[in-house]
Amino acid sequence: MKNQSSLPKLGFLYLNHVMRFFDKSNFKGWPNKIEQVTYRWGKDKQRFINEVKTKKIEVLIGNIPATAYETFREIAKALPHVEFVPSLDAQFANKSKENVTHFCNKYELPAPSTRIFYVPEQAEQFLKTATYPKIIKRSFGPSNYGGYFVHKVDSYADAKALLNKRQYYPVYVQDFVPMQADIRVMLIGHKPVCAFWRRPPEGEWLTNTSQGGSMDYQNVPKSVLKLAVETSKAANAEYWACDIALGKNGQIYILECATAFAAFPYIRDWIGQYLMWKYSNGQFQLPHIPMWNWEELGKINPQLLRTMRHITFGQYTPSCDSNELFKQVDEWGYPLMDVQQRNQEEWPSDVWNFQDNWRLNHPSDNNSGLSAPVGQDESTDSLVLETEDDANAISHLSLMDFFTGIKGIGEKMAADILEALGTQGVVDALTHNPHKLCEVKNVKAKKLAMITSHWQQFSQQR
Repeated sequence: MKNQSSLPKLGFLYLNHVMRFFDKSNFKGWPNKIEQVTYRWGKDKQRFINEVKTKKIEVLIGNIPATAYETFREIAKALPHVEFVPSLDAQFANKSKENVTHFCNKYELPAPSTRIFYVPEQAEQFLKTATYPKIIKRSFGPSNYGGYFVHKVDSYADAKALLNKRQYYPVYVQDFVPMQADIRVMLIGHKPVCAFWRRPPEGEWLTNTSQGGSMDYQNVPKSVLKLAVETSKAANAEYWACDIALGKNGQIYILECATAFAAFPYIRDWIGQYLMWKYSNGQFQLPHIPMWNWEELGKINPQLLRTMRHITFGQYTPSCDSNELFKQVDEWGYPLMDVQQRNQEEWPSDVWNFQDNWRLNHPSDNNSGLSAPVGQDESTDSLVLETEDDANAISHLSLMDFFTGIKGIGEKMAADILEALGTQGVVDALTHNPHKLCEVKNVKAKKLAMITSHWQQFSQQR
């Protein structure tokens, strides 16, 4: 190992009540201490900035949830010498579906035709004359988990009834694209490292596995991988994921993209190895991740795959004869690339934070028609904030991750538990009365024991 003092000071960015994407085990072998800083929500901005400065962190690694994105825009400006990984620009698409639309529009990436309305009368006028069916989504925050906030409407009456009930703001409307399936592609350094199909059940249109969809890893089209790489390069992201729809018309469309995504632990290990290579000036090797590895790994039982760590592949060395060596060129052309962050801010909030900027500039439109007050940073119903009387508050998304990390509990059962008891009801049950979970179908004594054991470990990490 070369001079350890030449390595930058790394830190992990954590947030209270949000599941951690990385920990030190993902950076196996890093010789220096990796610091940790935790954002506690509320009026914690200055304390957090001071802690980063005190610990002399140079590279701060971690995803930022939608509900803190604008706050961290301000934090990043107060820490100009700290490199956020991924950058705030790379995480622009994490915040909302409308940001995904702006991103795709700028880079001319194929996506379903989308309209976004901040004035309710304009939304209503459009929906009255639109051609149906349409898709209406909740845009802001981690809102579409499991497809529960994605709605297909077949008429203006359906759209009006949905918006009167749900009060989504802004009104986010897409053309309905009949799909054969969609494909999730995960990338590191713009190289595809995992890809799988999600197919809807017979007669349905949602592909989410929690809604009955199925998964498989075979024969992902090269055109889909090429589009995912193009999208990752446009975002300039060290790691990235795309959901790409394959329409029944044979066309492909980007549905979602972000740096925040569910990933098996071994993929987070690969990201850690990549980042160690990136910041070590050659002291760590670039991981070798073969193309199509997912076709073989996908044959492993998912329950086992969730426990596998630090998967490595040997790199093929061709044999030679008579001092002649043929070195095959990578026919796919997808090397792991060194992502260098840009100096200029690409998505400044004073321009692109449409939700808050519209309300500030058009206060008379805030309380009319279809609109509901947009969830401002750190105050959306997708996140239950901690108060002095509620020390166990936790997000719906974190609880979904908590339950699906337990052997034998899939997305459907996790969703059933949350639907039956509610977010805070689940937390209360886990904390004070675990047997209440047995009121949910298929939660028996054996599963309850695993849940309570897992909760003890989970709560100790919070």
